[in-house]
Amino acid sequence: MKTIGICSDHAGFALKQHVKQWLEAKGWAYKDFGTYSEESCDYPDFAHQLAEAVEAGECYPGIAICGSGQGISMTLNKHQGIRAALCWEPELAALARQHNDANVLSMPGRFISNEKADEILEAFFSASFEGGRHQRRVDKIPVKK
Repeated sequence: MKTIGICSDHAGFALKQHVKQWLEAKGWAYKDFGTYSEESCDYPDFAHQLAEAVEAGECYPGIAICGSGQGISMTLNKHQGIRAALCWEPELAALARQHNDANVLSMPGRFISNEKADEILEAFFSASFEGGRHQRRVDKIPVKK
């Protein structure tokens, strides 16, 4: 497995710290793109760095966390090579991988417990892309200019 990229804003910082411990317990390498405290900050500053690293193949997959998970997901998905999936239940995380080939997991730091995050992470990392009919759909996601 490649190095996993991870980022958050201040609202997702506490959950990001928990996710880092989860990754360490698995023995998986990660790169933290920030933020590094609960001091107020802007999620795009960190989301863009993570997205660029995933697109460049430096990290795979990514994990991103903000308060609702919405803003950081929106920012990540502005990048053509990113398929960020906002997940608050394990089933969503599994389907995001199986059907959408999600390459970034986004989570809502203010709305899920550490235990729920663990379940979501397990589901995301246990699932794999099914291809087939789903590949055709994934191929249509990037905007063609």
